[in-house]
Amino acid sequence: MPKESFLKNRIRSVGFAFKGMFLLLRTEASIQIQFVIALIMTGVGFYFEISPTEWAMQLFAIGMVMGVEGINTAIEKIADYIQPENDPKIGFIKDVSAGAVMIVSLIACIIGVIIYAPKLA
Repeated sequence: MPKESFLKNRIRSVGFAFKGMFLLLRTEASIQIQFVIALIMTGVGFYFEISPTEWAMQLFAIGMVMGVEGINTAIEKIADYIQPENDPKIGFIKDVSAGAVMIVSLIACIIGVIIYAPKLA
C-alpha cells in the first residue's frame, strides 16, 4: 500500500480536529456554556472597542478555557472507559483534570476584570 502524502495526512488530521471540536460543542454542556460566554464576551469586546492587545488577551483566555475543557472531557471519557465503576484513583485523576479547568477559568476571569473594569469605572 503506498504511503499517504504529508499534505493529505495533514488535511485528514485537520478534519479529525474539526470533528472533535464539533463533537465537543454538540455533546458537552460545559463547552456549550463556555461557548455562549465566549460569544457574549466577544460582543462585549466589540461594544467597548477593546484594543488589539486586549483582544489578544481575551481570545487567548477564551481559547485556553475551551481547550483545557476539551482535554478535561477527553480525560474523563478515557477514565470512565478504563474504569466505569467508582474508583478513588480515577476520581483523583478526574478531580485534578477539573482543577486545571478551574485554574484557567479563574485566570480568564482576572483577565476579563483587567480589561473591562477600567471601562466600567
